[in-house]
Amino acid sequence: MHIQMTPAACALDTSKQKQRKCLEGYSLTISSLLPEVPVNKNCETKTSAKLSPLQAKVVARVMPDENARVQLWQNVGGCVPMNASQYFRTIINYAEKLKIPEELTSQETRQMQSAALRSKMVRLNSGLPVNGVQFSCQPSYAGSILTDIKICYKSNGAYRPCTGIVSSNCPSSFIIKGSF
Repeated sequence: MHIQMTPAACALDTSKQKQRKCLEGYSLTISSLLPEVPVNKNCETKTSAKLSPLQAKVVARVMPDENARVQLWQNVGGCVPMNASQYFRTIINYAEKLKIPEELTSQETRQMQSAALRSKMVRLNSGLPVNGVQFSCQPSYAGSILTDIKICYKSNGAYRPCTGIVSSNCPSSFIIKGSF
């Protein structure tokens, strides 16, 4: 599951600044839950990404941009053994189960050690292996900024180590941008 550090994404990519997640000041959003598939496998689907009004409202709490949700489903729906409603319910279940360190949702911008954040994530989430969480950063004038966190799951929802394909590009210390 890919978790986007929304304040960082909004600050670093001006094309996102008009999206709901930026305008409404989300601290974290889910950007995807990707199935493990062979390289170059086409996962596109033409099946509907339409959700019931109630489910759409629940999903919008962690994935506020409906267009991004539809695009995500169209890109991965052909490689998941479920319909759109089940897929987004799975994302909600994973998001609700995942405990997030308060440093990731704070309003203040702070410097953080990668090892310390990883340790907190593992301690808060029983069963999450040390290599089951990966960080992605983007360089900026102020230093390296945390932009994404990836959590790796088995198909049954249990945490698992991330494969070698998923790796961290963050230095040992990075900036966590506070919410606006």
